[in-house]
Amino acid sequence: MEITSSSHNSSCSMMWFFKDRGFDDSSVQGMFRKCRRLESVHQERASENWEYLRSIGIQERKLPSIVSKCPKILALDLYDKIVPAVECLRTLGTKPHQVASAIAKFPHILSNSVEDKLCPLLAFFQTLGIPENQIGKMILLNPRLISYSIETKLAQIVDFLASLGLNKDGVIGKVIVKDPYIMGYSVDKRLRPTSQFLKSIGLSELDLQVLAMNFPAILSRDVNKVLAPNYAYLKKRGFQDRQIVALVVGFPLILVKSIQNSLEPKINFLVDVMGRQVDEVIDYPCFFRHGLKRRVEPRHPTCYSTPSEREKNIAHNVKRICSDSHKLVRVWGSLIELHLCICVLVRQVLNLEDKP
Repeated sequence: MEITSSSHNSSCSMMWFFKDRGFDDSSVQGMFRKCRRLESVHQERASENWEYLRSIGIQERKLPSIVSKCPKILALDLYDKIVPAVECLRTLGTKPHQVASAIAKFPHILSNSVEDKLCPLLAFFQTLGIPENQIGKMILLNPRLISYSIETKLAQIVDFLASLGLNKDGVIGKVIVKDPYIMGYSVDKRLRPTSQFLKSIGLSELDLQVLAMNFPAILSRDVNKVLAPNYAYLKKRGFQDRQIVALVVGFPLILVKSIQNSLEPKINFLVDVMGRQVDEVIDYPCFFRHGLKRRVEPRHPTCYSTPSEREKNIAHNVKRICSDSHKLVRVWGSLIELHLCICVLVRQVLNLEDKP
């Protein structure tokens, strides 16, 4: 590592600064390559910045990772740059830890002109009908938003979403609130190819609009690495094109679920253990939403037990629903479980089941 003689003393003191905080030689050299300004930074400034970051709620164990990502933080003037940026970010959140979390996610936010970029960004999102408090949550959730150009990045994403037919009643704003990370993707390299793929497998324009409103994160998934392999796997397991469309419309996440850890085990259980045909799941695509170990497997014996055992098990589920009615999440879980059991029982009554 070449260091000029004029900054030799400063760089040596910074070497000790990093050593004292547990950085290894490789990490230190990497930071000096990333930020040449470190060669002239005095240890006192670095220590002051380090302590300030710790004082605003960033855990000390996370500081080495943050500084490694953005060593420039140690070279910034604390009172001219870092403190104003932090105070500006604090106006966006209601909880003390939110700013610390945002900095940990994207430490480069402190090297951006937060004050200069925030007002135009707020105005841009407000024109999309997003309330100011929601904008604050979005930025703190995805702090990279501050680093994006409105003209060359964000406006292009909005235009793309409008091209899908989402430019009504503030729908685009709702999509962005639901998935702020979508604003970081390239229209030409990711979003448009994904939408074209979804259309190519049979989704209508309306289907695509509903998917974008309810599961916008799917639009940012890679076609070749995620969507196409999942589609090919469903074809391999015997689903026809129109059936796959029905599955995607009913449960869009089926195209992004892990084949090895989710789709394959569930389909194998459906066929090998429950003795069902794969096409029977078309009527209930949310089967793939439920966890195999926590939901499906424990409820399967209820569906195939004796009549008296079934009555007892279902009565237990109803009792649990009533006792937990004030807890909405648990109620929905119980209702879904009971729905699965009742569906099979109805089939048995109609003599559509071979099993007792």
